[in-house]
Amino acid sequence: MQRIPHYINGREVPDADRVGPVFNPATGAQDKEVALASVERVVEAIEAAKAALPLWRATSLAKRTAVFYRVRQLLVDRTPELAAILTSEHGKVLSDAKGEIARGLENIEFATGLSHALKGEFSEQVSSGVDVHSVRQPVGVVACITPFNFPAMVPLWMIGSALACGNTVLLKPSEKDPSSAVFIAKLFTEAGLPDGVLNVIHGDKDAVDVLIEHPAVRAISFVGSTPVARSIYARAADNGKRVQALGGAKNHMVVLPDADLDMAADAAVSAAYGSAGERCMAVSVLVAVGGVADDLIAAISTRVAALTIGPGTDPASEMGPLITREHRDRVASYVAGAAAEGATVVLDGRDQQFDSDGFFLGVSLIDNVKPGMRVYEDEIFGPVLSVVRVDTFDEAVALTNANQYGNGVAIFTRDGGAARQFEFEIEAGMVGVNVPIPVPVGTFSFGGWKNSLFGDTHMYGPDSIRFYTRGKVVTTRWPDPATSEVNLGFPQLS
Repeated sequence: MQRIPHYINGREVPDADRVGPVFNPATGAQDKEVALASVERVVEAIEAAKAALPLWRATSLAKRTAVFYRVRQLLVDRTPELAAILTSEHGKVLSDAKGEIARGLENIEFATGLSHALKGEFSEQVSSGVDVHSVRQPVGVVACITPFNFPAMVPLWMIGSALACGNTVLLKPSEKDPSSAVFIAKLFTEAGLPDGVLNVIHGDKDAVDVLIEHPAVRAISFVGSTPVARSIYARAADNGKRVQALGGAKNHMVVLPDADLDMAADAAVSAAYGSAGERCMAVSVLVAVGGVADDLIAAISTRVAALTIGPGTDPASEMGPLITREHRDRVASYVAGAAAEGATVVLDGRDQQFDSDGFFLGVSLIDNVKPGMRVYEDEIFGPVLSVVRVDTFDEAVALTNANQYGNGVAIFTRDGGAARQFEFEIEAGMVGVNVPIPVPVGTFSFGGWKNSLFGDTHMYGPDSIRFYTRGKVVTTRWPDPATSEVNLGFPQLS
C-alpha cells in the first residue's frame, strides 16, 4: 500500500512506526496510508526549519519573487495532476478541485508582489538631524495547520505569504487527505526554494501539541472547527506565540421578497450543496423573508431533482461523497432528528440510493427550522440546507447577528438601500450582495467574526503580511559633536 511520507529538509521521510488510513471516499476503500509523526520527528522538522531560517531570511526579495513566479507556473502546468490527487482523497468533483487550485493560485500571485507588500515607511528630519524609518521582518518559524476540506487551497493561503515574508514553514495538513501538501512542497523545491524552508509533517494531536509547545515555533495559523480553534488559540498564546485560528461557520443567506427568484434558487443550491457542503463558506441557512419561502423552496426542489451525485472522477458528477463514513453518518443524523424537533423535512438525502460503498449522501432540504434546534445551531458541514422563515428584514438581521458564528453572510435583493443597510448592520467578516459565497479575491483578506475567528488578523492578502511579520522602527542620528551633550531628561523633539 502506498505510504504518504513527511517532507523534511527537501526529502521524503516515510515513517513506519505509526500510520493512519487514507480512504478513497468514492469507493470507501483504503487506498493509502499516511505516516504519523512521533514527537521526535516533529522536533526534527522544527530544527530543519530553524536551521534554514537565516539563509531564507537573508535571501533578496528579487530571488524570493522569482521562486513564486516559478511556483505559479508549475501549479498552472500541473493542475490536472494535483486536481486528481484532491479528488482521490477528498472526493470532490474534478471541476471543483481545479477551482480550488485556481483560488489558491491567487495567493501565490499576491505573494509575487512581496517587494511592494513589505515596503516600510520613512520620515526625514522628525527632529533636528534625526530620521525615522520602519521595516517589516519575518516572525521566524511558522506552523500552518490546515483542514481536510481544502487540502490545496488553504495551504497555499498560508504558506504563500508566510514564505514571501521570509519565514520558514512547518505545514501540518489533515491526515484524511495529506498527499496534496507533499505535492505542493515538492513543487516549491522544484521552483528553487532551499531545503528546510518548507516542511510537511503528518500527524494527529500529538504532532499539534509539539507545534504549540515548542519554543522555536513563533506563530501558528490554523483552520478547523471552533472548539479546536479556541483551544489552539488559548494554548499557543499561553506559550507566547502569535496565533490566528479560524473556526466554524453557520452561513446565512437572506432572501428578500424582491429578489430574483431564479438567481436566488440557483445560488442556494450551488452554495449549499457544492463540495457536498464541506466548505466553511457553504450556505447552510436560508432566511426567507416575507412570503418568498414557498416559491423559493419549490424552485430549489426542482433544481435538486436534476443534480447528479457520483464519483468525482465522472465528468457528469456535480457533487461527490463526503470525506469519511463517520462524517457521512453524523451529517445524516441531523436530518434524522429534524422532524422530532419540529422542522419539516422537504427533501431527505438519506432516501437516495447509490451503487457504491463510497461515503455518499443525497442532499437534504429542511423547512420551518428555528433557533434552538440542533440542525440550526450546529455546524453540520454536509449537504443539508435549513430554511428559516421570518416576516421582516429587521428580523432577518437580528436572527443572523444572534448566531454564534460570523464567517460569511449573503443577501439577495434588488433593493440597493436594503443591501447597504444589511452590509452596515450585519456582524460577519465577509458579506455577499447577490453573491452566495463571498470569498474575497487574493488581494483582500479572508476571515470571520465572533466564534469563526480567534485572533486579530484575517488570512491571506494584506492582513497576512501583518501576521507573518513584526514591525521594527529605527531612529537614526549621525554624529554631530557640536550638538552633543549629556541630558538626563526624556528625549523631546526639537
